[in-house]
Formats: sequence, structure tokens, C-alpha cells
Amino acid sequence: MQRVTNCILNHQGKMLMLKKPRRGWYVAPGGKMEQGEHIQQAVVREFYEETGLTLQHPQVRGVFTFLMKDEAQGEVMQEWMMFTFYCEDYSGQLLDQSSEGDLEWVELDEVVGKPMAEGDRFYIDHILASRETLYGTFTYTSDFKLLDATLTPKSRK
Repeated sequence: MQRVTNCILNHQGKMLMLKKPRRGWYVAPGGKMEQGEHIQQAVVREFYEETGLTLQHPQVRGVFTFLMKDEAQGEVMQEWMMFTFYCEDYSGQLLDQSSEGDLEWVELDEVVGKPMAEGDRFYIDHILASRETLYGTFTYTSDFKLLDATLTPKSRK
């Protein structure tokens, strides 16, 4: 099972987002954990690698399981865990160009309207609106069609 971290950085009413070139979808910057790394080390390292910014005191706000299912067989093809952090403070200089895609500060009221995986809308909306940690499982097809989202607490959507 792959483990990944990402962070919603909210600074002065804007969220830093990364537009991935493959699908043109927006994501919160982050990436794969390395062996032996704890989740806070991973999010600080990955966020820095993708943005040039060092997170100050990121807090866990979401813990999720993602399943990719073969629609015809109904079998799970991939499974990973994602630990989503929230942060408002950082240091450093934003990269002019990230190797992972285009970095963009997005007004908070425009974030969930950006092109993204459907499940991302649920957890980003919750984390921007609440201090309560969100737990969930998202099930997708191999082409990223959302089949199911089970969330605790229940989503506002």
C-alpha cells in the first residue's frame, strides 16, 4: 500500500494549488512518503520539493483510503493512504517553476470549482471550513470516476 501526504496551505484567503499536466487537474501539493519517514516529515519534505516553501506547524486534518477498482471485475487494483494536512504559515520563496506542474494561489471561494478529482472536492471543502479531522474512503474506477465516498463526519455536500 502506497502512503502519501499533501497539505492545504491557506495564506491570506488563498490556497496554493498545483495544476498537474497529465489531466490538468488541481491538487494540494504533496507526494509519496519515504521508508521510515513519519507523516509530518513527509509532508514538509514533499511540499518543499514541489513548491520551495517550508511549512510551519502543519496539522493533520484528513486521513483517507483510496481504492481503484476494475469496473468489469469489481476487484481492487490499487490502494493507498493519504494524510492531508492544513497549514497557514510557511517560510521560503515560491518556486518559479515546479517539476510537478504549475503552482497557483487560488482564492478560497474558487478552489473547489477548479478541475480536480471529484473526491478532492469533498475533503478540500471540509478542511477549509472546519477544524474537525475528516476520515474517509474514496473508491474510483481506473479512469478516476468516483464510485463511492464514505466520510466521517458526513460531508456538507
